[in-house]
Amino acid sequence: MNRLWISGVAVLLCAWTLGVGGQSRPVSPVTDALIERPAPADWLHWRRTLDGWAHSPLGQINTRNAARLQLVWAWQLAPGTSEPGPLVHDGVMYVPQASGRVDALDGATGTLRWAYVPKFERNPDVSLPSRQRSLAIYGNTVIAAMPNAHLVALDSSTGKVVWDHAVADDKLGYRYTSGPIIVEGKIVAGMTGCERYRDDVCFISAHDSASGRELWRVSTVARPGEPGGDTWGNLPLNRRSGGDAWIPGSYDPATGLMYWSTAQAKPWARVSRGTDGDALYTNSVLAIDPDTGKVSWYRQLIPGETHDMDEVFESVLVDRGGRRSLYKMGKLGILWQLDRTDGKFIAAHDLGYQTLVEVDTVNGKGVYKPDRLPQPGIEFKFCPDIQGVRGWQAMSYDPGTGALLIPIRPACGTGVFFDRVDPNNVGAFPWYGNTALNGSKMGPSSPHPKMPDHRGELISMDVDTGRVRWRLPMSAPATISALTTAGGIAVSGDEDRHLYVVDTATGRTLFQTRLAAPLDGSAITYAVGARQYIAVGTQGTGGRSGNAIYVFALPEGEQ
Repeated sequence: MNRLWISGVAVLLCAWTLGVGGQSRPVSPVTDALIERPAPADWLHWRRTLDGWAHSPLGQINTRNAARLQLVWAWQLAPGTSEPGPLVHDGVMYVPQASGRVDALDGATGTLRWAYVPKFERNPDVSLPSRQRSLAIYGNTVIAAMPNAHLVALDSSTGKVVWDHAVADDKLGYRYTSGPIIVEGKIVAGMTGCERYRDDVCFISAHDSASGRELWRVSTVARPGEPGGDTWGNLPLNRRSGGDAWIPGSYDPATGLMYWSTAQAKPWARVSRGTDGDALYTNSVLAIDPDTGKVSWYRQLIPGETHDMDEVFESVLVDRGGRRSLYKMGKLGILWQLDRTDGKFIAAHDLGYQTLVEVDTVNGKGVYKPDRLPQPGIEFKFCPDIQGVRGWQAMSYDPGTGALLIPIRPACGTGVFFDRVDPNNVGAFPWYGNTALNGSKMGPSSPHPKMPDHRGELISMDVDTGRVRWRLPMSAPATISALTTAGGIAVSGDEDRHLYVVDTATGRTLFQTRLAAPLDGSAITYAVGARQYIAVGTQGTGGRSGNAIYVFALPEGEQ
């Protein structure tokens, strides 16, 4: 195993790149055409393609031979919160890591080509442990979104910094936790760190790929006096928080629109925020013109959300049944189907694990049941717990079966919500877990009554009917983004260190192994030469060093 040990992040304004002699052969430029239609061997977007499918046309590893998979290399990652979704181009793997680090590895051998290690003026882990779920690649650069709210472009062949652009002030809590996407030559990124009170709001912004210069930004929270501003009641601008766009968007060349989603308002509960309004544009889907930043349409799914139930997760774009549909599922485990040309509500399919809302089948909005709004200071039990029926780990669309493969983790929890929060919610201190700031005190989680014997599953859900076709039970929560391929396989994994490769049509386990640490991040598949590979990430827990990338393939000679 190739290893590189890096010491903890120093609080300095500098960065360094380690290059390895003989490993910096040029990498070919990535074009808009390649991003829209990647080469089968490549993985150029965190979900491979801009439609969010996470489906690969590779079929060398398939239902007939997946049982013969073997580990071919592994690479230890930097310490910290590890949720990696690598990219692969020209046989080079680019791995995002905690604290903004990026490693470039030979995709066939795991040999290090270069490593970029940023240093920061301020500790990036103060507000929330820093993380970097994904990257973007365009032209001759890899673009990373940093925990200090900078975008940084690195030479894809050498790792040297091409440009470094400050998008927002991290002293106000702004930060990135996921990477940008590339749309029509523009870098588009969603800002997070939106829990703070400040005289501004969160946003999605587009940037020039040659310099990082900002081209436009669209706010994700309506200001007083603007359209939608009255949905926050009389709250002043500096009390309107939330709307983080912390999961990357999708793009449809046919409509010419990007689809980004927003998180809930903060503090989480209406009683803590001091408003009963819808709080636009939180928990919404925004259809945005990439040229201008103009919002073509929006649809709010859970108005005035009040239990920390994000609908911010990925949007999957599928043409089916004569419709251009957008599918998404948030923490409540409701599969929403919208017409992506105009945002019209088509359908909603509830997995049945949540106890909070009913879906109005006319307007397509989640409406709270009469007894499901917390009362101040009174313990409240609800399902799911704040981790959600599913977490940020994304689903995959399999066109062969017309199903979404979705990692889920249902549980129930308790919490107490309060009607007072500290109005001085600014500065560099923890917000999460701080009752004085977020207005809540969460109790322990418990198994969901509909899933008493196990804590996670990978499910196959029919996109037309919402019917669950099969379930793969897991002893622990499902913790990596799903992947499907033309070989008829799906890849998943759990917090109990299990990696699963299953038959997409039936859910039958074809290959299973246990790694050294819990799986996390996003599974990918790619090819170098004539050999297909599957890569997954892990995250250390309990103070143990377990952050790593593991890469599997068929035995040599079986390609």
